[in-house]
Amino acid sequence: MTFSWPMKYISLITLLLFCLHTPVSAQEPVDEAAEIAVDESLEETSGIAADESSDENLLEETELEESSLDAEIEALKKEVLSLNRDLFILEEDLLFPPNTQFSVFLSMDSGALFSLDSVQLKINDKNIANHLYTERELAALKRGGVQRLYIGNLPSGEHEIVAIFTGVGPSGRDYRRGESVVIEKTTEPQFVEFMIADDTGKEQPQFDVRVWE
Repeated sequence: MTFSWPMKYISLITLLLFCLHTPVSAQEPVDEAAEIAVDESLEETSGIAADESSDENLLEETELEESSLDAEIEALKKEVLSLNRDLFILEEDLLFPPNTQFSVFLSMDSGALFSLDSVQLKINDKNIANHLYTERELAALKRGGVQRLYIGNLPSGEHEIVAIFTGVGPSGRDYRRGESVVIEKTTEPQFVEFMIADDTGKEQPQFDVRVWE
């Protein structure tokens, strides 16, 4: 005996099989789309990383160029300073030849008992220099600095050098003191140094002069 399915059951079974097959076949385009999206994301990430690496390389190159430029500028500054120094020495040699060159210097040791305001310098009773001091200059002198008060030409022979110091002495009193020296100028450069120091025993400022040999 042969069993035959009714026609309507056959139709239902066919439709059911078709529905079961449909999700499997429809899933493939979705997977392909997902793979495409992942690939695009990876490409974008790789591009961003490449851009960041390029930016870092460019930054390093810029920093190297700036460092090299700074080094060149610093070297150029040193060359300019050296050139200015050489030109200054050459100018002094031309203006003040060794056989007539004469210089006066000032130094200060401590300076607690005397605050210098000004100095007047004379040669052979002729005024040749005046200088008013700032707080910065006084601080430099007290730290051991030496100031060149004067440079000029002086003929051979005997000359009197006088320095008059004005300022504030002990107990805040106005103080004025002169110091002099007689020199014998030769054909060699001549240097004279006036020195201000504290005489702690007498509680008074002390003024000395020295002729450099």
